[in-house]
Amino acid sequence: MSGGAAPFPSRAERRELAAREGRVARILTFSAVDGPGNRAAVFLQGCSFDCVYCHNPETRPAVTAKARPDEQPAWPRAMTALGVVAAVWPYRAFLSGVTVSGGECGEQPDFLSALVGLFGGLGLPALVDTNGSLDYAARPDIVGRAAGFMLDLKAWDPVEHRRLTGADNAHVIANLRFLAAAGKLVELRTVVSPGLFDADSTVRHGARELAASGSAARYALIRFRPQGTRKAARDLPRPDDATMERLAAIAREEGAKDVRII
Repeated sequence: MSGGAAPFPSRAERRELAAREGRVARILTFSAVDGPGNRAAVFLQGCSFDCVYCHNPETRPAVTAKARPDEQPAWPRAMTALGVVAAVWPYRAFLSGVTVSGGECGEQPDFLSALVGLFGGLGLPALVDTNGSLDYAARPDIVGRAAGFMLDLKAWDPVEHRRLTGADNAHVIANLRFLAAAGKLVELRTVVSPGLFDADSTVRHGARELAASGSAARYALIRFRPQGTRKAARDLPRPDDATMERLAAIAREEGAKDVRII
């Protein structure tokens, strides 16, 4: 694998990783929508993107609550990596793995590394659900320990991406190429809201990148849904079936091997 694979941590390393602290938005012990199979989902707090259609805006601010000794803190909260593992561990017999999401989990790279290392070392493969803002080529510890990555491609054109998210997409595209070539990309995703950006171009370029690398990653084309968004985004247009089928056809024409409409 390009970028160098980091082995799962030794017993001594696990003790150091277990003590790392991070900001956790919430933990779902069962989820059927955060990766393949029945998974636990760990949402980390904080995100540098400000997406127009953000579906969990409460996870954006990089703040967390500290518990008093006599109470269970409300989310978000500060937790150790061991504390996160302990919250999920009782359900391990029913899980196919864990997905670390956000907010944006790459905003806390050392904590993310600890989580994927601990979960993977304990037999619960960990996927990283990311907007691609972190340079993963520079973090072989995360790449080597993660079972795979689910990457958002929000818009291909950098001007459109900045208008949509408030941030550049250079790292996103670099991560798409790096993770696909490394065989670590499990799913590429694009949320579609007509008129918000050039979806045809974005899907075409995304599918071409998958084909060029020989990646078998799924390309998930996701209909915009207003549930969970800010009030100002709830009236954004939703794509019809014909639009989604046309985009799926574009992705297949460009060589994407597995295209799903969600």
